[in-house]
Amino acid sequence: MESDSEMVAFPLLTTPIESNYRACTIPYRFPSDNPRKPTPTEIAWIDLFRNSIPSFNYPFFFFLFLFPLFLKMGNLRKRAESETTVADAPTKAEKFAQRYSEILDDLKKDPESHGGPPDGILLCRLREQVLRELGFRDIFKKVKDEENAKAVSIFLDVVRLNDNIEDGGKRLENLVRGIFAGNIFDLGSAQLAEVFSRDGMSFLASCQNLVPRPWVIDDFDTFKAKWSKKSWKKAVIFVDNSGADVILGILPFARELLQRGTQVVLAANDLPSINDVTYPELVEIISKLKDEHGKLVGVDTSNLLIANSGNDLPVIDLTRVSQELAYLASDADLVILEGMGRGIETNLYAQFKCDSLKIGMVKHPEVAQFLGGRLYDCVFKYNEVLV
Repeated sequence: MESDSEMVAFPLLTTPIESNYRACTIPYRFPSDNPRKPTPTEIAWIDLFRNSIPSFNYPFFFFLFLFPLFLKMGNLRKRAESETTVADAPTKAEKFAQRYSEILDDLKKDPESHGGPPDGILLCRLREQVLRELGFRDIFKKVKDEENAKAVSIFLDVVRLNDNIEDGGKRLENLVRGIFAGNIFDLGSAQLAEVFSRDGMSFLASCQNLVPRPWVIDDFDTFKAKWSKKSWKKAVIFVDNSGADVILGILPFARELLQRGTQVVLAANDLPSINDVTYPELVEIISKLKDEHGKLVGVDTSNLLIANSGNDLPVIDLTRVSQELAYLASDADLVILEGMGRGIETNLYAQFKCDSLKIGMVKHPEVAQFLGGRLYDCVFKYNEVLV
Protein backbone atom coordinates (compact mmCIF):
# COMPACT_ATOMS: atom_id res chain seq x y z
CA MET A 1 0.00 0.00 0.00
CA GLU A 2 1.32 3.40 -0.88
CA SER A 3 1.91 6.01 1.80
CA ASP A 4 -0.47 8.93 2.22
CA SER A 5 2.09 11.30 0.69
CA GLU A 6 2.05 9.32 -2.53
CA MET A 7 -1.72 9.39 -2.95
CA VAL A 8 -3.42 12.21 -4.83
CA ALA A 9 -6.88 13.07 -6.08
CA PHE A 10 -7.92 11.68 -9.45
CA PRO A 11 -7.30 14.67 -11.75
CA LEU A 12 -10.51 14.33 -13.77
CA LEU A 13 -12.89 14.76 -10.83
CA THR A 14 -15.03 17.89 -11.08
CA THR A 15 -13.67 20.63 -8.86
CA PRO A 16 -13.95 21.77 -6.18
CA ILE A 17 -13.74 18.15 -5.10
CA GLU A 18 -14.83 18.89 -1.53
CA SER A 19 -18.29 20.00 -2.63
CA ASN A 20 -18.70 17.88 -5.77
CA TYR A 21 -17.43 14.42 -4.83
CA ARG A 22 -18.56 11.86 -2.34
CA ALA A 23 -17.22 8.34 -2.82
CA CYS A 24 -20.06 6.29 -1.32
CA THR A 25 -23.27 6.13 -3.33
CA ILE A 26 -25.68 5.09 -0.59
CA PRO A 27 -26.03 7.63 2.24
CA TYR A 28 -25.50 5.73 5.48
CA ARG A 29 -26.46 8.76 7.57
CA PHE A 30 -27.53 12.39 7.30
CA PRO A 31 -26.32 15.47 9.22
CA SER A 32 -29.49 15.41 11.34
CA ASP A 33 -28.78 11.87 12.63
CA ASN A 34 -27.50 11.37 16.17
CA PRO A 35 -23.71 10.89 15.81
CA ARG A 36 -23.65 8.50 18.79
CA LYS A 37 -26.43 6.26 17.52
CA PRO A 38 -26.16 3.95 14.48
CA THR A 39 -28.66 4.57 11.71
CA PRO A 40 -30.82 1.75 10.31
CA THR A 41 -28.70 1.78 7.12
CA GLU A 42 -25.48 1.50 9.12
CA ILE A 43 -26.89 -1.41 11.11
CA ALA A 44 -28.01 -3.19 7.94
CA TRP A 45 -24.57 -2.91 6.35
CA ILE A 46 -22.73 -3.86 9.55
CA ASP A 47 -24.90 -6.98 9.70
CA LEU A 48 -24.16 -7.73 6.06
CA PHE A 49 -20.43 -7.59 6.67
CA ARG A 50 -20.86 -9.71 9.80
CA ASN A 51 -22.64 -12.37 7.78
CA SER A 52 -19.62 -12.57 5.49
CA ILE A 53 -17.44 -13.91 8.29
CA PRO A 54 -18.60 -17.50 8.99
CA SER A 55 -18.00 -20.46 6.74
CA PHE A 56 -20.96 -21.53 4.62
CA ASN A 57 -22.12 -25.13 4.57
CA TYR A 58 -23.19 -24.97 0.91
CA PRO A 59 -20.89 -26.34 -1.80
CA PHE A 60 -18.50 -23.53 -2.70
CA PHE A 61 -19.22 -23.17 -6.37
CA PHE A 62 -22.97 -23.51 -5.91
CA PHE A 63 -22.89 -20.46 -3.68
CA LEU A 64 -20.38 -18.86 -6.00
CA PHE A 65 -22.66 -19.04 -9.01
CA LEU A 66 -25.91 -18.05 -7.31
CA PHE A 67 -24.65 -15.49 -4.82
CA PRO A 68 -21.38 -14.09 -6.15
CA LEU A 69 -21.50 -10.94 -4.06
CA PHE A 70 -21.85 -12.82 -0.81
CA LEU A 71 -18.89 -14.95 -1.79
CA LYS A 72 -16.99 -11.91 -2.91
CA MET A 73 -17.35 -10.54 0.62
CA GLY A 74 -18.01 -13.81 2.36
CA ASN A 75 -16.45 -17.18 3.04
CA LEU A 76 -13.44 -15.23 4.29
CA ARG A 77 -12.88 -17.34 7.37
CA LYS A 78 -13.12 -20.53 5.33
CA ARG A 79 -10.66 -19.18 2.78
CA ALA A 80 -8.31 -17.99 5.50
CA GLU A 81 -8.40 -21.38 7.22
CA SER A 82 -7.23 -23.07 4.03
CA GLU A 83 -4.41 -20.57 3.37
CA THR A 84 -1.22 -22.63 3.05
CA THR A 85 1.22 -19.69 3.09
CA VAL A 86 0.24 -18.60 6.62
CA ALA A 87 1.51 -20.55 9.62
CA ASP A 88 -1.28 -21.84 11.87
CA ALA A 89 -3.90 -20.49 9.47
CA PRO A 90 -6.97 -22.05 11.17
CA THR A 91 -6.12 -20.39 14.51
CA LYS A 92 -5.45 -17.05 12.85
CA ALA A 93 -8.68 -17.36 10.85
CA GLU A 94 -10.52 -17.75 14.15
CA LYS A 95 -8.74 -14.63 15.44
CA PHE A 96 -9.85 -12.76 12.32
CA ALA A 97 -13.47 -13.74 12.94
CA GLN A 98 -13.24 -12.64 16.56
CA ARG A 99 -11.45 -9.34 15.91
CA TYR A 100 -13.61 -8.25 13.01
CA SER A 101 -16.79 -9.20 14.88
CA GLU A 102 -15.63 -7.11 17.83
CA ILE A 103 -15.00 -4.13 15.54
CA LEU A 104 -18.48 -4.45 14.06
CA ASP A 105 -19.97 -4.69 17.56
CA ASP A 106 -18.09 -1.54 18.54
CA LEU A 107 -19.47 0.33 15.54
CA LYS A 108 -22.99 -0.67 16.51
CA LYS A 109 -22.43 0.67 20.02
CA ASP A 110 -20.55 3.79 18.93
CA PRO A 111 -20.65 4.71 15.22
CA GLU A 112 -17.72 7.08 15.71
CA SER A 113 -15.35 4.33 16.87
CA HIS A 114 -12.63 2.89 14.60
CA GLY A 115 -12.60 5.97 12.40
CA GLY A 116 -16.37 5.96 11.86
CA PRO A 117 -19.12 6.66 11.18
CA PRO A 118 -19.12 3.51 9.05
CA ASP A 119 -19.67 3.32 5.32
CA GLY A 120 -18.78 0.74 2.68
CA ILE A 121 -15.22 1.98 2.34
CA LEU A 122 -14.48 1.94 6.07
CA LEU A 123 -16.06 -1.49 6.61
CA CYS A 124 -13.96 -2.91 3.76
CA ARG A 125 -10.80 -1.22 5.01
CA LEU A 126 -11.20 -2.50 8.56
CA ARG A 127 -11.77 -6.03 7.26
CA GLU A 128 -8.67 -5.93 5.06
CA GLN A 129 -6.65 -4.40 7.88
CA VAL A 130 -7.44 -7.29 10.24
CA LEU A 131 -6.71 -9.90 7.58
CA ARG A 132 -3.33 -8.35 6.73
CA GLU A 133 -2.33 -7.88 10.36
CA LEU A 134 -2.80 -11.63 10.81
CA GLY A 135 -0.68 -12.42 7.75
CA PHE A 136 -3.46 -13.10 5.24
CA ARG A 137 -2.30 -11.21 2.15
CA ASP A 138 -4.13 -12.93 -0.71
CA ILE A 139 -6.53 -15.64 0.45
CA PHE A 140 -8.16 -15.99 -2.98
CA LYS A 141 -4.87 -16.35 -4.85
CA LYS A 142 -5.40 -19.99 -5.81
CA VAL A 143 -8.95 -19.36 -7.03
CA LYS A 144 -7.84 -16.30 -9.02
CA ASP A 145 -5.03 -18.22 -10.71
CA GLU A 146 -7.36 -21.06 -11.66
CA GLU A 147 -10.05 -18.77 -13.04
CA ASN A 148 -7.53 -16.62 -14.91
CA ALA A 149 -6.16 -19.72 -16.60
CA LYS A 150 -9.64 -20.87 -17.64
CA ALA A 151 -10.59 -17.45 -19.00
CA VAL A 152 -7.28 -17.06 -20.87
CA SER A 153 -7.88 -20.40 -22.56
CA ILE A 154 -11.16 -19.22 -24.12
CA PHE A 155 -10.32 -15.54 -24.68
CA LEU A 156 -9.64 -16.10 -28.39
CA ASP A 157 -13.04 -17.77 -28.90
CA VAL A 158 -14.86 -14.90 -27.21
CA VAL A 159 -13.00 -12.29 -29.28
CA ARG A 160 -13.74 -14.14 -32.51
CA LEU A 161 -17.43 -14.30 -31.67
CA ASN A 162 -17.42 -10.53 -31.24
CA ASP A 163 -15.38 -9.93 -34.40
CA ASN A 164 -17.84 -11.99 -36.42
CA ILE A 165 -20.61 -9.47 -35.68
CA GLU A 166 -20.35 -7.09 -38.63
CA ASP A 167 -22.83 -4.46 -37.45
CA GLY A 168 -20.93 -2.01 -35.21
CA GLY A 169 -23.86 -1.24 -32.94
CA LYS A 170 -24.70 -4.90 -32.41
CA ARG A 171 -21.04 -5.70 -31.77
CA LEU A 172 -20.91 -2.93 -29.15
CA GLU A 173 -24.01 -4.32 -27.45
CA ASN A 174 -22.48 -7.78 -27.38
CA LEU A 175 -19.27 -6.40 -25.88
CA VAL A 176 -21.27 -4.59 -23.17
CA ARG A 177 -23.27 -7.72 -22.45
CA GLY A 178 -19.96 -9.54 -22.19
CA ILE A 179 -18.88 -7.16 -19.43
CA PHE A 180 -22.07 -7.92 -17.53
CA ALA A 181 -21.70 -11.65 -18.18
CA GLY A 182 -18.15 -11.58 -16.83
CA ASN A 183 -19.44 -9.78 -13.75
CA ILE A 184 -22.03 -12.54 -13.26
CA PHE A 185 -19.31 -15.12 -12.84
CA ASP A 186 -17.46 -12.85 -10.43
CA LEU A 187 -14.89 -15.25 -8.95
CA GLY A 188 -15.53 -17.45 -11.97
CA SER A 189 -17.74 -20.43 -12.58
CA ALA A 190 -16.17 -23.86 -12.30
CA GLN A 191 -18.13 -25.04 -15.31
CA LEU A 192 -17.46 -21.99 -17.52
CA ALA A 193 -14.51 -23.43 -19.45
CA GLU A 194 -16.18 -26.84 -19.72
CA VAL A 195 -19.43 -25.58 -21.20
CA PHE A 196 -17.64 -23.22 -23.57
CA SER A 197 -15.41 -26.00 -24.90
CA ARG A 198 -18.55 -28.04 -25.49
CA ASP A 199 -20.50 -25.17 -27.06
CA GLY A 200 -18.72 -22.08 -28.30
CA MET A 201 -21.91 -20.04 -27.91
CA SER A 202 -22.18 -20.63 -24.16
CA PHE A 203 -20.54 -17.37 -23.10
CA LEU A 204 -22.52 -15.49 -25.74
CA ALA A 205 -25.67 -17.15 -24.40
CA SER A 206 -24.82 -15.85 -20.94
CA CYS A 207 -24.52 -12.39 -22.46
CA GLN A 208 -28.03 -12.67 -23.85
CA ASN A 209 -29.58 -14.06 -20.66
CA LEU A 210 -29.22 -10.90 -18.62
CA VAL A 211 -32.27 -9.31 -17.04
CA PRO A 212 -34.25 -7.69 -19.86
CA ARG A 213 -33.86 -4.04 -20.73
CA PRO A 214 -34.54 -1.40 -19.73
CA TRP A 215 -32.00 -1.92 -16.98
CA VAL A 216 -32.29 -0.05 -13.69
CA ILE A 217 -29.98 2.63 -15.13
CA ASP A 218 -29.89 2.29 -18.89
CA ASP A 219 -28.03 4.87 -20.98
CA PHE A 220 -26.86 2.30 -23.49
CA ASP A 221 -28.80 3.73 -26.45
CA THR A 222 -27.29 7.17 -25.82
CA PHE A 223 -23.80 5.70 -25.57
CA LYS A 224 -24.36 3.62 -28.69
CA ALA A 225 -25.36 6.73 -30.64
CA LYS A 226 -22.21 8.54 -29.46
CA TRP A 227 -20.08 5.47 -30.22
CA SER A 228 -21.08 5.59 -33.86
CA LYS A 229 -20.17 9.28 -34.21
CA LYS A 230 -17.51 9.95 -31.61
CA SER A 231 -14.07 8.60 -30.85
CA TRP A 232 -12.17 9.19 -27.64
CA LYS A 233 -8.47 10.02 -27.45
CA LYS A 234 -7.76 8.18 -24.21
CA ALA A 235 -9.87 6.01 -21.93
CA VAL A 236 -9.10 5.07 -18.33
CA ILE A 237 -10.79 1.85 -17.22
CA PHE A 238 -10.90 0.90 -13.54
CA VAL A 239 -11.04 -2.90 -13.64
CA ASP A 240 -12.68 -5.20 -11.11
CA ASN A 241 -12.44 -8.98 -10.72
CA SER A 242 -9.97 -11.55 -11.93
CA GLY A 243 -11.01 -14.34 -14.28
CA ALA A 244 -13.93 -13.99 -16.66
CA ASP A 245 -14.68 -10.44 -15.53
CA VAL A 246 -11.47 -8.77 -16.68
CA ILE A 247 -10.39 -11.29 -19.35
CA LEU A 248 -13.66 -12.08 -21.13
CA GLY A 249 -15.52 -8.87 -20.28
CA ILE A 250 -13.22 -5.86 -20.07
CA LEU A 251 -10.34 -6.88 -22.36
CA PRO A 252 -12.48 -7.52 -25.49
CA PHE A 253 -14.07 -4.10 -24.92
CA ALA A 254 -10.66 -2.47 -24.43
CA ARG A 255 -9.42 -4.19 -27.60
CA GLU A 256 -12.34 -2.67 -29.51
CA LEU A 257 -11.39 0.77 -28.23
CA LEU A 258 -7.80 0.20 -29.36
CA GLN A 259 -9.03 -0.71 -32.84
CA ARG A 260 -10.86 2.61 -32.94
CA GLY A 261 -7.65 4.49 -32.19
CA THR A 262 -8.26 5.13 -28.49
CA GLN A 263 -5.36 4.85 -26.08
CA VAL A 264 -6.46 2.65 -23.16
CA VAL A 265 -5.21 2.77 -19.57
CA LEU A 266 -6.27 -0.19 -17.42
CA ALA A 267 -6.14 0.74 -13.72
CA ALA A 268 -5.83 -2.19 -11.33
CA ASN A 269 -5.41 -2.54 -7.56
CA ASP A 270 -2.03 -2.21 -5.92
CA LEU A 271 -2.67 -4.93 -3.32
CA PRO A 272 -4.92 -8.02 -3.29
CA SER A 273 -8.45 -7.58 -1.98
CA ILE A 274 -10.80 -10.56 -2.21
CA ASN A 275 -10.73 -11.69 -5.86
CA ASP A 276 -10.00 -8.33 -7.51
CA VAL A 277 -7.25 -8.40 -10.11
CA THR A 278 -4.03 -6.67 -9.07
CA TYR A 279 -1.60 -4.68 -11.16
CA PRO A 280 1.07 -7.45 -11.29
CA GLU A 281 -1.59 -10.05 -12.15
CA LEU A 282 -2.99 -7.91 -14.95
CA VAL A 283 0.49 -7.37 -16.42
CA GLU A 284 0.95 -11.14 -16.44
CA ILE A 285 -2.48 -11.76 -18.02
CA ILE A 286 -1.86 -9.28 -20.84
CA SER A 287 1.55 -10.84 -21.47
CA LYS A 288 -0.04 -14.29 -21.84
CA LEU A 289 -2.73 -13.00 -24.22
CA LYS A 290 -0.36 -11.19 -26.59
CA ASP A 291 1.08 -13.06 -29.54
CA GLU A 292 4.75 -13.12 -30.54
CA HIS A 293 4.29 -9.76 -32.29
CA GLY A 294 2.85 -8.12 -29.18
CA LYS A 295 -0.66 -8.02 -30.61
CA LEU A 296 -3.96 -8.84 -28.93
CA VAL A 297 -5.68 -11.09 -31.46
CA GLY A 298 -4.36 -9.00 -34.34
CA VAL A 299 -4.72 -5.62 -32.63
CA ASP A 300 -1.66 -3.51 -31.89
CA THR A 301 -1.18 -2.95 -28.14
CA SER A 302 1.32 -0.10 -28.21
CA ASN A 303 -1.50 2.15 -26.97
CA LEU A 304 -2.49 -0.21 -24.16
CA LEU A 305 -1.13 0.87 -20.77
CA ILE A 306 -1.52 -0.80 -17.39
CA ALA A 307 -1.45 1.38 -14.29
CA ASN A 308 -1.26 0.73 -10.58
CA SER A 309 -4.24 2.59 -9.13
CA GLY A 310 -2.76 2.64 -5.62
CA ASN A 311 -6.01 1.13 -4.31
CA ASP A 312 -6.21 -1.88 -1.99
CA LEU A 313 -9.97 -2.35 -1.59
CA PRO A 314 -12.87 -3.73 -3.70
CA VAL A 315 -14.32 -0.19 -3.64
CA ILE A 316 -12.44 3.03 -4.43
CA ASP A 317 -12.22 6.57 -3.12
CA LEU A 318 -11.04 8.65 -6.07
CA THR A 319 -9.54 11.30 -3.83
CA ARG A 320 -6.80 8.73 -3.18
CA VAL A 321 -5.10 7.29 -6.27
CA SER A 322 -1.46 6.76 -7.18
CA GLN A 323 0.56 9.55 -8.73
CA GLU A 324 1.28 7.19 -11.62
CA LEU A 325 -2.41 6.83 -12.44
CA ALA A 326 -3.04 10.55 -11.96
CA TYR A 327 -0.31 11.36 -14.47
CA LEU A 328 -1.54 8.85 -17.06
CA ALA A 329 -5.17 9.93 -16.65
CA SER A 330 -4.65 13.69 -16.78
CA ASP A 331 -5.41 13.99 -20.52
CA ALA A 332 -8.05 11.25 -20.79
CA ASP A 333 -11.46 12.09 -22.23
CA LEU A 334 -13.31 8.95 -21.09
CA VAL A 335 -13.38 7.37 -17.61
CA ILE A 336 -14.92 3.92 -17.11
CA LEU A 337 -15.59 2.44 -13.68
CA GLU A 338 -16.53 -1.23 -13.92
CA GLY A 339 -18.04 -3.48 -11.29
CA MET A 340 -20.40 -3.07 -8.39
CA GLY A 341 -17.76 -1.90 -5.91
CA ARG A 342 -16.16 0.84 -8.01
CA GLY A 343 -19.00 1.79 -10.33
CA ILE A 344 -22.15 1.37 -8.25
CA GLU A 345 -21.55 1.19 -4.49
CA THR A 346 -18.97 3.92 -4.89
CA ASN A 347 -18.74 6.57 -7.62
CA LEU A 348 -22.13 6.02 -9.27
CA TYR A 349 -22.82 9.76 -8.96
CA ALA A 350 -19.21 10.91 -9.32
CA GLN A 351 -18.86 13.85 -11.71
CA PHE A 352 -15.92 14.14 -14.06
CA LYS A 353 -14.45 16.80 -16.32
CA CYS A 354 -14.80 14.37 -19.23
CA ASP A 355 -17.20 11.69 -20.46
CA SER A 356 -17.75 8.84 -18.02
CA LEU A 357 -19.28 5.39 -17.93
CA LYS A 358 -20.26 3.39 -14.86
CA ILE A 359 -21.07 -0.22 -15.66
CA GLY A 360 -21.79 -3.14 -13.37
CA MET A 361 -24.25 -5.71 -12.14
CA VAL A 362 -26.35 -5.27 -9.01
CA LYS A 363 -25.56 -8.33 -6.91
CA HIS A 364 -26.67 -6.98 -3.58
CA PRO A 365 -30.32 -6.74 -2.39
CA GLU A 366 -29.72 -3.49 -0.48
CA VAL A 367 -28.26 -1.85 -3.58
CA ALA A 368 -31.12 -3.12 -5.75
CA GLN A 369 -33.62 -1.66 -3.30
CA PHE A 370 -31.80 1.67 -3.17
CA LEU A 371 -31.76 1.92 -6.97
CA GLY A 372 -35.34 0.69 -7.34
CA GLY A 373 -34.26 -2.24 -9.47
CA ARG A 374 -33.99 -6.01 -9.41
CA LEU A 375 -31.30 -8.26 -8.02
CA TYR A 376 -28.86 -8.96 -10.88
CA ASP A 377 -30.13 -5.88 -12.66
CA CYS A 378 -27.61 -3.96 -14.75
CA VAL A 379 -26.29 -0.43 -14.46
CA PHE A 380 -25.07 1.37 -17.57
CA LYS A 381 -24.69 5.02 -16.67
CA TYR A 382 -23.17 7.29 -19.33
CA ASN A 383 -22.50 10.99 -18.83
CA GLU A 384 -21.23 13.17 -21.66
CA VAL A 385 -19.42 16.40 -20.98
CA LEU A 386 -19.92 18.97 -23.71
CA VAL A 387 -16.92 21.17 -24.38
